[in-house]
Amino acid sequence: MQNYSGEEGLQYHLQIRPGDVGRYVILPGDPKRCAKIAAHFDDPVLIADSREYVTYTGYLDGEKVSVTSTGIGGPSASIAMEELWRCGADTFIRVGTCGGMDLDVKGGDIVVATGAIRMEGTSKEYAPIEFPAVPSLEVTNALVQAARKLGYRYHAGVVQCKDAFYGQHDPQLMPVHYELMNKWDAWMRLGCKASEMESAALFIVGQYLHVRVGSDFLVMGNQERNARALDNPIVHDTESAIKVGVEAIRLLIREDRENAGK
Repeated sequence: MQNYSGEEGLQYHLQIRPGDVGRYVILPGDPKRCAKIAAHFDDPVLIADSREYVTYTGYLDGEKVSVTSTGIGGPSASIAMEELWRCGADTFIRVGTCGGMDLDVKGGDIVVATGAIRMEGTSKEYAPIEFPAVPSLEVTNALVQAARKLGYRYHAGVVQCKDAFYGQHDPQLMPVHYELMNKWDAWMRLGCKASEMESAALFIVGQYLHVRVGSDFLVMGNQERNARALDNPIVHDTESAIKVGVEAIRLLIREDRENAGK
């Protein structure tokens, strides 16, 4: 591939180099969330701030770890994962927000993705549509274990990924309303837990790169509960999802050290 950065090893979009990041990386969407996540690290340092990509590196339990924002959607998320991988990362946890779909999912809950519906475009440039978007079992188990340990109400299940935020919230206004609304009804009937925008791409890119990937989200609200006049709390504080992601990294660090000693 052509080198656009002008320096060997410097990643064009993230502006990071090999050695700048740890093997474990948390991936929020919002760049402003990176400092909040890095505050959970020991000795965090701002490594780079480029476009939508902000990177901090610090330590958890003596292990080098990082956080890098990905912006919104699959294209920028896939770029972040590819460039982090080139700099040595091999374990990724997306920590973000989602909208609940299943009626049991309420604002303030945590959702851990066990799979993602590929209703987006990025993953199709990596794998045929028949290939499933699934996270790494090790990472998913660590996220579930972390949510239980911290005492948060959580749901583990399939999430829907899309490219158009307003296609989800105002589908009846779109020229392809018939497709959006019919498929949404299918996802609901199939028990889909929540809707977000990055996991399908990250899971597929993770499969291609042979790295470990998982996702957990704060549920901000549930439009299906709202449509049925059910209690629908709206929650914006992502600290619970962050704590689940950080605790999951700690669990993975411990497991990896134990396995390395065998």
